[in-house]
Order: sequence, then C-alpha cells, then structure tokens
Amino acid sequence: MSITTTLQHKSRNQAEGSISRFMETHYRHFNALTLRDAALSYRDHINKGGKMFLAMAGAMSTAELGISLAEMIRQDKIHAICCTGANLEEDVFNLVANQTYVKIPEYRNLSPSQERELLERGYNRVTDTGIPQDVMFHIEDRLKRRWREAEKTGTLKFPHEFFYDLLLSGELTAHYQIDPENSWLLAAAQKRLPIYVPGWEDSTLGNVYAATCIKKELKPGSIRGGIEYLMHLAEWYQKIDTETSAGIGFFQIGGGIAGDFSICVVPMLNYDLKEKVKHWAYFCQISDSITSFGSYSGAVPNEKISWGKLSVDTPRYVIESDATIVAPLLFSYVLER
Repeated sequence: MSITTTLQHKSRNQAEGSISRFMETHYRHFNALTLRDAALSYRDHINKGGKMFLAMAGAMSTAELGISLAEMIRQDKIHAICCTGANLEEDVFNLVANQTYVKIPEYRNLSPSQERELLERGYNRVTDTGIPQDVMFHIEDRLKRRWREAEKTGTLKFPHEFFYDLLLSGELTAHYQIDPENSWLLAAAQKRLPIYVPGWEDSTLGNVYAATCIKKELKPGSIRGGIEYLMHLAEWYQKIDTETSAGIGFFQIGGGIAGDFSICVVPMLNYDLKEKVKHWAYFCQISDSITSFGSYSGAVPNEKISWGKLSVDTPRYVIESDATIVAPLLFSYVLER
C-alpha cells in the first residue's frame, strides 16, 4: 500500500503549493514518509468524493490548531468532528481572550509552589499556556442564560449547540482578540457541522453545569448527553454511508474518548443494530504514544480490524509525532498549499 502510494506522488504534485512541494522533496523516510503518504491518501479520499471524520483530543484548541483546521472545515475537507469538552470550550476562550493569555516557556520545570502561584494569579495552565480564569466566567455567564432558557422552554440541545448559538448570535464579536478566521468552532458553526462531545462533563463548563444542577438551579438531563450523541452519530453515519461510495475516513489526533467513542459507531451499527454499513474507509492517527500493552492510544490500527472498525483494505497510518507540528503540515498538503 505504502509503496504504491509513494510511486503516485510524482504525477500528482503539479498543482501543489510550496509546503506540499517541500514535503514531496524532503519527507522520504520514517515518520516523515508516513505523514506524506497519509496526507496524499487523505487528499485522494476527498477527491474521490469520500467524507472525513475528525476525532480530536489533546489540547489542540489552546495550541491554536484552528489556524489550519478552520480552513479545512471551510473548504469541506472535514465533515464531522468528535472532540473533548476541553477542545470545544477552549477554542472559544482563545477567540475572546488570547491577548490576555500568558506563555510559560519553562513549563516542564515548574515547581509545585510555582503552579500554585499561577492559580493564585488567576491562571489555569495548559502545557505552555496560562488561561485566565476570567474568560471562563465570561463564557459561563452567557451559557448559563441559554441553559436556563432551554430548560424553561423544554428545548433540549447538545452542549455544542449552545456554543453554536452563542457564536452565531454575534454576542461575542466585540470581544474577539484573534482573527475569527482562525477559530475552528466558529467555522464549524457557520457550516452547521455535526459535532460530538462525549464526556462533556469532563470540562470546565461541564463542571459548571453539574454544579448548577447540584445547586438545583437546573435539572440534570436538561442538556442532551453521550448516549444521544452516539445515536445521532449512528444516524449521521448511515446517511453519509449511503450518499458516497467512497466511504467515510477517520482522522484521529491523540487518543482517549474522542477517538474511542466515535470509531465504535461502525461495529455498533453492523453488529448490535444489524444495519450493514461500510467500514471506515481511511484511518490515520497522530499520536506520541508508542505501541504498548493496555494502551488504546498505543494500539496499532490492525487491532481495529478484529473489532470490525476497519477492513483489511482500509488505508492505515500512524504518525508518531507531535500533532501541533504534523497536523498543520498534513492539512496544508490536503489544501494544496
């Protein structure tokens, strides 16, 4: 598979931009070659009429992946997303408070007392970035109003739909601190892209919702949750599966629930519901987890064949690297930049 793909590069790079040409010239071995092959296979899948599903874990929103991801969404290179609750909210935090973030260049060497000092200064650290707690309260107040109104009117919505409503209302426009073209969630909202957020309660605003319910200001269940997300994903997958013979690809950044939850929709449909659908038609994971015992993120893609998620013929790639480095490169290749 990889050899055949590599031989095709030479005849297909005429219309590519400078980043793509750089990758064609220099990325010939090891993880670099895997990245190049995965990018070409991704582009070919889209060009054949296939769709692509993105599973996104890690701290990608605070890492400002939106700079490249938003354009992928706008140009219909990504058709649905499953992400963690942190990635959902942190893109909005970055949109309205980026200029008040603090960089923490020696974050690996911080002592416990230095970490406490950040907290006392009003910052929560995400790797090399301190997010001001003020922005969380800012967004929290605006969402709480929407949660209460939804409960009052009996309008059940998913967590991401409240963010869509907030972004599309224009209420935050005056507060933007970055170019809104670099917000992937705003791009998704404008496209009304399907988003799935399993385990949303494992996030700052998910915690806020739970606390609000504990205080009896809202009732548990007034926001739709994981089971309904999976039901909606099953419906979406079946619909798209019938619309394209090229199938649906699966592009995964990191591990954890974003990937575990969404990739299971295929065996659920085929085995539990007895509804025949095609396997995922492409698979690529960017991960810094090495192959290991007991680690889903460190499991090789072939293992997914035994679970009915991928087929023997599914193009499969694992790029063992930092997603903040390789994802923008791959996206640029797919966009022919």
